[in-house]
Amino acid sequence: MKFFQRLGRSIMLPVAVLPVAAILVGISYWIASVAGTNIVTTFLAAAGGALIDNMALLFAIGISIGMANKSDGTSALAGLVSWLTITTLLSPATVAGFLGIEDVAEVDPAFGKVQNVFIGIICGLIGAWAYNRFKDVRLPDALSFFSGKRSVAIVTAGISLVVAAVLFFVWPIVYTGLVIFGEWISTLGPVGAGLYGFFNRLLIPLGLHHALNSVFWFDVAGINDLNNFLAGSNGEGVFGVTGQYMTGFFPIMMFGLPGAALAMYVTAKTKRKKMVSGILLSAAVASFFVGVTEPLEFTFMFLAPWLYLVHAVFTGISVFIAALLPTRMGFGFSAGFIDLVLGWMNPLAQNPWMIPIMGVFWFAVYFVVFRFLILKFRLKTPGREDDDELAADIGPGINRDAGYGPTAEKMISGLGGKENIVQLDNCATRLRLEVADTSRVDSDALKRAGAAGTMISGAKSVQVVYGLNVQFVKDAMDDVLAGREVEAPAASAAPQADGAVTTTARAVVRLRQPIAGTVVPLAQVPDPMFAQGTMGPGVAIDPTGDTVVAPADGIVTTVFPTGHAVGMTLDDGTELLIHVGIDTVDLQGRGFQALVQQGEGVHAGHPLLRIDTGVIRGAGYSPITPVIVLNNEHASIEFE
Repeated sequence: MKFFQRLGRSIMLPVAVLPVAAILVGISYWIASVAGTNIVTTFLAAAGGALIDNMALLFAIGISIGMANKSDGTSALAGLVSWLTITTLLSPATVAGFLGIEDVAEVDPAFGKVQNVFIGIICGLIGAWAYNRFKDVRLPDALSFFSGKRSVAIVTAGISLVVAAVLFFVWPIVYTGLVIFGEWISTLGPVGAGLYGFFNRLLIPLGLHHALNSVFWFDVAGINDLNNFLAGSNGEGVFGVTGQYMTGFFPIMMFGLPGAALAMYVTAKTKRKKMVSGILLSAAVASFFVGVTEPLEFTFMFLAPWLYLVHAVFTGISVFIAALLPTRMGFGFSAGFIDLVLGWMNPLAQNPWMIPIMGVFWFAVYFVVFRFLILKFRLKTPGREDDDELAADIGPGINRDAGYGPTAEKMISGLGGKENIVQLDNCATRLRLEVADTSRVDSDALKRAGAAGTMISGAKSVQVVYGLNVQFVKDAMDDVLAGREVEAPAASAAPQADGAVTTTARAVVRLRQPIAGTVVPLAQVPDPMFAQGTMGPGVAIDPTGDTVVAPADGIVTTVFPTGHAVGMTLDDGTELLIHVGIDTVDLQGRGFQALVQQGEGVHAGHPLLRIDTGVIRGAGYSPITPVIVLNNEHASIEFE
């Protein structure tokens, strides 16, 4: 699933430029339909078509960038190389040469549809994989010019040759099979229309919907729905029949998908609403006015594939219902507002007023269902990505406090140097490492670097307690380990280590108990870091409830991505950690649901987390929940 979520985020890069291009094409089409072709329509169509017509190529480049590890542009070149190689080898002209066919028109029509999104995605993945795998390769001295990043494009071309050879045999079979399937479902009446609508959407990620469109919209099987509708009374269309394979798309494209966009906006994290509003609004406008849906569909197609399946089902139902009802409409470009207006007076248009009524219904259905599914299953639609995933997408050094660079370097030195660190990860407040030699770990040096404590367990494992900002330290350590430059901070801007004790006065911190259960001494927690007070003083709770609430008024400073821990700064300045379970970070979010966001102000009793102790215990973990004061080693906690 993480692969598809990353793929979805990579697709957002080229998708972001498509809505405006679609609107330009739609305006051009509208003006041309009213005033004829002129210099304005030609200019607008060319400007928008430059991107819309090359969407698959944009995907090849964008995915190469997004799927590469710390891409610097070399991967984009690799994606382009792959695209040019595969599409050129499988073009009708090249295939005609392979097979000795003199007339290109006699080449299998499947090769005329090879420049599609599916091929673009494949090329992007090839380019990214070649970059990740070969960007650091070292060749013998005689071939050293081609070492490293220069080898990426060469390897990409080689892989693309093999993929093109496979597609040469596979692609025509797939395409022809879909055409035959389309011809069969065309015999099923309205049910067949519904099936067509369902598979039309379902095949868009692969670019294979063109095969079905050729059956229903054009003259492959004698239906020719699109051209017959445009011809009006001068063609072979039949009133009440022609348009049945197009009508049901109007309510979905004009109303349903904008409803989905609204659902994704209202469920986005508060601090990211502004960031996602631009792409969602522009994509919804393109879908409503022009009927170009890909910019909106690709925002959730891979991030939340189950949502896309629901969308495909809804489209099939809409096309089925429209085919049953006495309403018919067609389009020349796509099922948007512009085509609806232009086709309203077509002699073959039947009760077009029913389309907006159906549209309002589908707007409500999409909004309610999408919002429910996104919240119920915590789907990672735009604006709901985990903080660490977003930081990975943004890239090194961006939106990160450079002041953690010196801390990271000191931590690495205290851990025995770069070569001693085998694996680096973090949980809510501590670094988790695998090292080559634990004898090289200097606990005193780590404490001077800001660590609150260090624990060596086993022959290779080390845990270093830092505090709620441990993620930033870990990210900076990743940069240092990878050889990326980490800027030094200004002297006055150096961050305070979370693990450093900033208060020494004895204090009793009186709190509301954050979760129902039995209160036990911290010494009974089955984790030495907690039990020995290395993390800080506090108590623990053996929970019987399922909701963690704020124990006092304050600000949520940290919500760990897996939902198993939350950090707060109370109004009196006390820094508090509530950590549900021991080693529950390994559950990767199973059994946990975060109910708040980082930076959110809360009052005592406000729900913070929802937990399922059955899932935790069933996986073999203890749900015991330490409540720790992080910034006063002399504090004690009492529950009211």
